[in-house]
Amino acid sequence: MPETSRGYPLRAFVICLIAYTTAQMDLALFGYAVPAIRAEFGLALSEVMAIVSIAFLLGGVLLVVLGWLVDRVGRLPLFQFSLVGSSVLVALISVAPGVMTLTALRGASIAVGGLSYPITGAIITEEMPAKLRGLFMGLLQIGYPLGWALASLWSMWILTEYGWRQLFWVGLVSLPMVWVVRRYLREPPRSVAARSEQAPPAFSDLFAKGVRERALTLFAAQFLFVWAYAASIFLFPSFLREVRALDAFNFSLLIGAGNAIGVIGYVLAAWVGERVWTRRNTVVLWTVLGSILFQVLVWVPETFSQILFVYALMSMFFYGSAAVKFAYLAEVFPTRIRALAMACCGSLAVTLGSAAGPYTVSLAIEAWGWHLGYAVLVGVPLALAGLLYLTLDSLPSGLEVEEIEHRIGREA
Repeated sequence: MPETSRGYPLRAFVICLIAYTTAQMDLALFGYAVPAIRAEFGLALSEVMAIVSIAFLLGGVLLVVLGWLVDRVGRLPLFQFSLVGSSVLVALISVAPGVMTLTALRGASIAVGGLSYPITGAIITEEMPAKLRGLFMGLLQIGYPLGWALASLWSMWILTEYGWRQLFWVGLVSLPMVWVVRRYLREPPRSVAARSEQAPPAFSDLFAKGVRERALTLFAAQFLFVWAYAASIFLFPSFLREVRALDAFNFSLLIGAGNAIGVIGYVLAAWVGERVWTRRNTVVLWTVLGSILFQVLVWVPETFSQILFVYALMSMFFYGSAAVKFAYLAEVFPTRIRALAMACCGSLAVTLGSAAGPYTVSLAIEAWGWHLGYAVLVGVPLALAGLLYLTLDSLPSGLEVEEIEHRIGREA
C-alpha cells in the first residue's frame, strides 16, 4: 500500500516528472535534427524515415525485455540504468560516422530511454493515493510536450549556430537525475510485495483468460495512436520547411511554443478523466477532437501565427489524450505484471507505431503530396485509436489498484 504520510507521493511524482521530461527531451532532439541529417547524408524523406523506423524496431524488441526485468528486478535499479544509458547513447549519436551507426545508436537510445515510460508509470500508480492517482498520472504525461519544448530551445540555439551533431551533446544534461533517483526514491512497497509473494512475471501472463482481450485491444489502440503521433511529430519540421517555408529557427520556435501551450490539454484531460468523466470516455473524446484538428492544421493555416494557434489547439487534444491513456493502461493490469504490460501494450506499441507510421506516411507524401498523404494517413488511424477504447471497460475513477484488479477479474 502507498505511504499515507504527507510528502513522499508528491516527491516521487516530481522526481518522476523531471526524469521523464529529460528522457523525452533526449529522444526529441532527433526530430529537430532530421532536416539537417537528411542534408548531410543526402537522404530522401522516405530514406530518413526508414532510419527512424528501423531504429524503433530495434528499440522495441529490447524494450520489451527491459520491461520484463523491471518487474523481476525492481523499479529503481532499471530506472537508474535507463537514465545513465539514455544520456550516453544520445550523446554518442553526435559522433556517428554513417547511417548504420546512427541507426543503431538511435535504436539503443529509444529502448533505454523509453524504459522511463513503464517505470515512472508503475511508480506513480503504486505510490499515489487512489483519489489522486489518475490526476497525477495524467500530469506525468506533460513530460512529453515539456521534453519537446526543452529540445526546441536547445535546437533553436545549437542547431542554428553549430549543427546537428553538437545538438546531441545535450543528452548528457540529464545525468544528474541518476543521483536524485538513487537518493530520494524508494522501491514501491507494492512492487516489493508482488515480487516476494507472487510468482515471477512471464510473457504468457498477458495472454491469460481475462487479460488477453484487454491487452490486445490496448496494444492496437496504442499502435494506431503512436503511428499518427510519430508521423505528425517527426514529419512536421519537414512539412513546415517544405510547405510553409519556415527556417530551422522558426519551425523550432513554433513546435516548442505549440507543445508548451499544449500542456493545458494534458492537465485538462487528466482533471476531466479523474473528476468529471471516466478515463475511457475522456480518451475517446480527446482523440477524436485531435484527429479533426489535425485535418485543420494540414489544410487551413498558412501564416506563422495561424499555424501556431491551430498546432497548439491540436496538441491540447491529440497529444493531450496521452495523459488519460497512460493512467488507464497502468491501472488495469495487476501489480505483478504492470511494468511488463506497460512495456508490451504501451512501449512496444509505441516503438512499432513509431517504426511504421513515419515511414509509411512519408511514402504516401511522396506519392500523393504533403496535404493528402499527411492528412489521411495520420487523421484516420488517430480516429480509429480513440474509437477502439469504446470496447474497453469504463471504470469509475478513484479506485485502489487492488479493487480494480478484483473488479476486472470478477467481470472476466
